[in-house]
Amino acid sequence: MSGKIDYGKLMHRAMRSLIQDVLTGVQITGLPGAHHFFITFDTTHPEARLADWLRERYPEEMTVVMQNWFDDLQVNDDGFSVTLNFGDSPENLYVPYEAIRTFVDPSVEFGLRFESQDGDEDEAETLPTLVRDPEPEDDDAEGAQKDADIVSLDSFRK
Repeated sequence: MSGKIDYGKLMHRAMRSLIQDVLTGVQITGLPGAHHFFITFDTTHPEARLADWLRERYPEEMTVVMQNWFDDLQVNDDGFSVTLNFGDSPENLYVPYEAIRTFVDPSVEFGLRFESQDGDEDEAETLPTLVRDPEPEDDDAEGAQKDADIVSLDSFRK
């Protein structure tokens, strides 16, 4: 055993498992209530599968929405596949969990962001970050919401 516990990797695995659990539930019972997802992923990931025209249009990252219409959601231990509608053109995508950069369910103001941080020169570590939308402040006359608060795991390290 090494001389330290790698909390970053443990959190990374736990957050990816959370996404898998949520998507497995949706695969079985469908989206409950007003829940819907915005999932941003790295289109350059070697295991990501998408149509060539989508890869050309989104050469680095792509955000998909799972809300009103999606089909054939298949969830496994490494990622998920889903058929989505792109301008009346259904396309099947495969997204490995490791390629996910953000996972947001705006209906309950929940989100995860996976950020790469350079630790060693050889390997960049991806750390999950919890994202939550703040409540509007009472004294804000315009009622505008400020940007989401980002809680980084680094803030809890000693």
